[in-house]
Amino acid sequence: MIQSKKDSRRKVRYAIRKKISGTSEKPRLAVYRSNKQIYAQLIDDVAGNTLASASSSEAKGNKTEQAIVVGKLIAETAKKAGIDTVVFDRGGFLYHGRVKALAESAREAGLKF
Repeated sequence: MIQSKKDSRRKVRYAIRKKISGTSEKPRLAVYRSNKQIYAQLIDDVAGNTLASASSSEAKGNKTEQAIVVGKLIAETAKKAGIDTVVFDRGGFLYHGRVKALAESAREAGLKF
């Protein structure tokens, strides 16, 4: 049976989620990349709450520039909430391009992971 791209990403995503989990002190930075937007959430998996979120819906520029803005936004929101370390969850996407740009801009803005 031929796997679709979506099924392959789902398998990788589940494998990643088996290994990592977020807490209130060290939440999970989950990234989702659609064709038009990129989203980031800080999630406490123990309580099942989203602590902070950011998306590229208001950002200007090309997709990579939007990802950089989202990384800075999520880091600023995390700092306001008193969070400085996170666990990075790339969501089955390759650590390349927009996902990498978001992660690096979040690190530059002060998040540790």
